[in-house]
Amino acid sequence: MLNKISVVGGKPLVGEAAVSGSKNAALPLLAASLLVEGETLLHNVPDIEDVHTMVEILRATGARVEVLPGHRLKIDARTLTTCAAPYELVRKMRASFYCAGALLGRMGKAEVPLPGGCYIGQRPVNYHLEGFRALGAQVSVEHGVMIAKGENLHGGRVLLDQRFCSVGATVNVMLAASRAQGETVIENVSRDPDATECANFLRQAGVKIEGVGSSALRIEGVSRLREVEYGVIPDRIEAGTLMLAGVATRGEVTVHPVVPTHLEPLLGSLRESGVELEVGKDHVRARCARTPRAIDVVTQPYPGFPTDLQPLMVVYMCGCQGRSVVEETIFEGRLGYVNELHRMGANIRVIDQTAIVQGVCQLSGAPVEASDTRAGAALVVAGLVAKGRTEVTGAELIARGYEGLDRKLRDQLGALVVHHEEQPLKQQLWSA
Repeated sequence: MLNKISVVGGKPLVGEAAVSGSKNAALPLLAASLLVEGETLLHNVPDIEDVHTMVEILRATGARVEVLPGHRLKIDARTLTTCAAPYELVRKMRASFYCAGALLGRMGKAEVPLPGGCYIGQRPVNYHLEGFRALGAQVSVEHGVMIAKGENLHGGRVLLDQRFCSVGATVNVMLAASRAQGETVIENVSRDPDATECANFLRQAGVKIEGVGSSALRIEGVSRLREVEYGVIPDRIEAGTLMLAGVATRGEVTVHPVVPTHLEPLLGSLRESGVELEVGKDHVRARCARTPRAIDVVTQPYPGFPTDLQPLMVVYMCGCQGRSVVEETIFEGRLGYVNELHRMGANIRVIDQTAIVQGVCQLSGAPVEASDTRAGAALVVAGLVAKGRTEVTGAELIARGYEGLDRKLRDQLGALVVHHEEQPLKQQLWSA
């Protein structure tokens, strides 16, 4: 199936771009809705492939999902019929494993295949499983399927990996603990906005949670979660992608709505390189009319620089004056896209998990292939910078995490971008 994005570069991007709801916040909230014995109404849900997949998983467990106008979803989980999630859906994305904690908490049992998704490095689920065991569940892995049984979950003490601060493990243990009897203490939790939003959702549903935004959570489980209406936060990775596209092309881009504090790691790096920034209550304007200075970046768990923006930052660094360095500390496979940038004339040397980027005068258009969602977006931005035409195949991977990235670049920022599809992957939830 032909699915590629064609880009003609060399034109500065100028304009205002609307930021969709956060992919990485929406997926935990959809899983959390399985805990609610009633209706959940979510606003500002992004129309992306990963959300489509999660909706199918919810329906496969027996939940009713109604698509409402205005990027809203209504989930009724009173009708759950199974604790098993189908392999053909779970294999598509790692976030599908969030259903494990939700099903275990709600039904006392969960049968969920080990997850798939973009290959950007090893992402074991051992801390998820140890967390379930700490709550009293019996956990095993049989034929590639995690089976957790715990009809009478109880509070416990869970210690997560302090080096990684896993969003996934934080969310999964938090979901299961929401229905456990007594108090659960989870240490070394992720402070990522996507994890804290899930905690805030659970608190609105009646779960007693202390320490949201800190490194430790105290959770007092409840026997029943009440109905919730909740809005998904803006996607800071999409906002960062659009801003980096603007400054990499020496343009001026405003993104909104955003939560500026969520973008501070990126904004700090851009300021250091010489980008002019205007930060408002719910918007950021970025302007880069001159060649920026080289900078160094280390990816870290939030509030550090996000690994999901690392490929976009490397493309930006290709146009900086001097030598920039990026050290990837989260996923060992995240630099796999660099060979594609070499095809476009980039001067990048990779040593272990560090990329040394020497700025070049000009990238040139070339046929390239996306290896994962963020790498694909980075190659599109590289095409916007380059001289000539770039064709990015594997655009279906970009659609997993971005709602109409090509349309926003073209219609809102003036980019010369065309998305070619012989056959659309899925019917959109909402019309474009």
